Amino acid sequence: MKKLFFAGLAIALLMPAVAMAQSAFDGTWKTDLNTMHSTRKPIVITLKDGMYHCTCSVPPLAVKADGADHAVSGHPGFDTVAIKVVDDHTIQGTEKKDGKVVGNYTLTAATDGKTATEEFTNSSGATPVTGKVVIARVTKGAAGSNAMTGSWRLKNFDNMSDNGRTFTYKVDGDSVNMSDPTGESYSAKMGGGDAPYKGDPGTTSVSVKKLGKDSLQETYRRDGKVMSISTMTVAADGKTMKTVSHNEQTGGTMTSVADKQ
Repeated sequence: MKKLFFAGLAIALLMPAVAMAQSAFDGTWKTDLNTMHSTRKPIVITLKDGMYHCTCSVPPLAVKADGADHAVSGHPGFDTVAIKVVDDHTIQGTEKKDGKVVGNYTLTAATDGKTATEEFTNSSGATPVTGKVVIARVTKGAAGSNAMTGSWRLKNFDNMSDNGRTFTYKVDGDSVNMSDPTGESYSAKMGGGDAPYKGDPGTTSVSVKKLGKDSLQETYRRDGKVMSISTMTVAADGKTMKTVSHNEQTGGTMTSVADKQ
């Protein structure tokens, strides 16, 4: 799930002289939603001639806004999208994979049109992740168009279920192990090649390398192509972990801080 809004987080291996000591990255962490900030270019939504266009994914979506399922390609997590225009301020979307619903979202523009919310459920993993995102308007749509048209950027995450922002890492010798409640996981060798990544159709492998005593970098790939790169650093007191994730597809960067549980 974490790939819908921010790339995966990782662990670090201590220097060989203290290899037997517990890594600063070991344990369970929970992302603080108030620390999440994105530099991604604004997302553009258009409703025209019965068609819905959105740059919210790569490749962008372009389907009829008639509430029916329409086939899309290039998206490993879903193969059909249904867009329903509820009213002049609200749009609903449903994503499916092989006929199974993997995502639902409702976009609602505020009365003043300056902000909007996205309430979502992601059912692609072992347990559904729910949440609410607030977005801020950058530019307006055409006169008389639905209030959700125009361009938007992330303002803040209002809420997200714990399973969508909790993850666990363990360093065992030169092995790095990650898992989360949605079913995403991997086991990779520090400084080694790509290792299989499980539980996320958008990621097939990951490689991990140490950047410093308490700093690490993960490179996520899909079928050999780099999707995102994350750099993680644990604070000196060991209580927080800062992550800077760059998405190679959108060119955006997400920063966040997780608290050790």
